[in-house]
Amino acid sequence: MALWGRVRTTRAAIWLTALVALLSVTTGLVNLSTRSVARAGDVIPTWIEQTAGFTGAMTGFAMLASAMALRRGYRTGWLATLAMLPLTAIQGVLQQSVLSAPLVALSVLSVPTVWLTRDRFVRPADLSVVQQAAIVAFVGTVSYGTLGTYALREEFPAVETLTDALYFTVVTASTVGYGDVTPATPIGKLYTLSVLALGVASFGLLAGSLLGPAIEARFANVLGTMTASQLTTLEDHVLVLGYGDLTAPILDELTASAPYVVVAPTEPASVPDDAKVLRGDPSDERLLDDAGIDRARAVVVATEDDAEDALAILTARELAPEIRIVAAATNRRNVAKLEHAGADAVISPALIGGRLIVESALGNADSTASLDPDLN
Repeated sequence: MALWGRVRTTRAAIWLTALVALLSVTTGLVNLSTRSVARAGDVIPTWIEQTAGFTGAMTGFAMLASAMALRRGYRTGWLATLAMLPLTAIQGVLQQSVLSAPLVALSVLSVPTVWLTRDRFVRPADLSVVQQAAIVAFVGTVSYGTLGTYALREEFPAVETLTDALYFTVVTASTVGYGDVTPATPIGKLYTLSVLALGVASFGLLAGSLLGPAIEARFANVLGTMTASQLTTLEDHVLVLGYGDLTAPILDELTASAPYVVVAPTEPASVPDDAKVLRGDPSDERLLDDAGIDRARAVVVATEDDAEDALAILTARELAPEIRIVAAATNRRNVAKLEHAGADAVISPALIGGRLIVESALGNADSTASLDPDLN
């Protein structure tokens, strides 16, 4: 019951974050589309209200990304959400629209729920050194372009605010170049060339380092022998976590009785050609989500390592509290431990094999038949 309560709290944190994100985007768009500013009176200047609407919409989109990160269990997603919830509340107050009160209330009420789940989102971002460098280079280029353009605004007749400077930096670095903001002096032109060169390099590096490996990993490490359409149509299947000598006969039985998906660190060598396989850690939440654990009929855990079995059981139980989980214990002394981890049933092949051998040796015909009907 305690485990189910923790799962519900975790899901509540994710859904609340998504709701705040959608409400923040909606409130910002409503604010920007409303031309009348009389409702704010003289308390909040018009430009502050309009800026809050724009930044509120941007914050909402950022929170949608953090909600997706929370769903994957990333710690960075939790930190970003906790930092942005007070910001959405402040933006709601500044916008003074009909949606401000719900946005502020939901933002404030979400903070305790997100805080209580701090131990549930611990997965590291797993960014490589190149990816980290690309992010730093991108942020540094945008900062350099924005602050530099604002400092040299006398060289740019159309630049008056930091927003103008940011706009010029983005359209220049992305090579869009609308031409509505242009340098008027040689110094400004030379500076624009530096922003253009750095922008093209940082934009390209960021896209290549983040999107390239993500696409390759998706196909090479996640999809394995599966296609994208197969991933989305999985339903009422058996999820087999792990592969080895113990798993092979399990798959032989499943091939004739039920569809199944195997999650294993390496590509199994002896599974049927049309088998659905995901390569990776059987306790990886992302892989189990991709394997459709929420639509599966049962989970079989047989990694041939009881410690890894326990981790896989805990992950599967958290993602699908109601699903039936059956585990194969390599060491019969760990049966109780795997049951405590959340398995509905734990089978010890060594214990069952020993019992059948003894019964067969003593002349029990029923046990002999269960081993091989042809012996009778």
